[in-house]
Amino acid sequence: MKVYSEVIGNLNLSDEWKEKLKDADIDYVFLDQWTAQKSRFLGKGTSGKEYPIALARNSRVSDGDIIEYDPSGKKAVVIKIELSPVLVVDLSGISKSEPDDIIRVSLELGHAIGNQHWPAVVKGTKVYVPLTVDKKVMLSVMETHHIEGITYDFQKGVEIIPYLAPHEIRRLFGGAGHESHSHEHTHHHADHSHRMHDHDGLGLHSH
Repeated sequence: MKVYSEVIGNLNLSDEWKEKLKDADIDYVFLDQWTAQKSRFLGKGTSGKEYPIALARNSRVSDGDIIEYDPSGKKAVVIKIELSPVLVVDLSGISKSEPDDIIRVSLELGHAIGNQHWPAVVKGTKVYVPLTVDKKVMLSVMETHHIEGITYDFQKGVEIIPYLAPHEIRRLFGGAGHESHSHEHTHHHADHSHRMHDHDGLGLHSH
């Protein structure tokens, strides 16, 4: 079985590839958030065909990546990543406030997020919180706390990726399911830690 070790292009980022694949028969390999963070895994196309993927260490695939193209047969294999939305909390509105106000608002936000056992990533004046429960529930929690000076809204996961480091991406998108309790959250991460050291039936170890 052929092992795919490199990405030859990206359908989302290249007009040339969009033109090439306009009438092509594309086998899409849909990946969940957890698998997409691995450099080695076994993908399965919509056709049912399996694709062993083994990229360089610390590499990962992106949505729209092309791993195979056959110009004669007009066929291609394209990665599709299904990332959940992310709640983005913007604190730039208080960045020039008095230190006491900045501390107060930051603590209020930390309490609101921590009380729900939501993981979070802080980048500059923005706090990224992964979708762990229904959107309406998360928005309701934020509205209930009514923290002055901040704004918040959901953004698509694929739009957030470029701004994050690999370990931050894993923190936001590493969960395989929705968990709303700390016990479940800990269980999932313990399970993921185990899986990172396991193989995927290929003899290919995750990194």
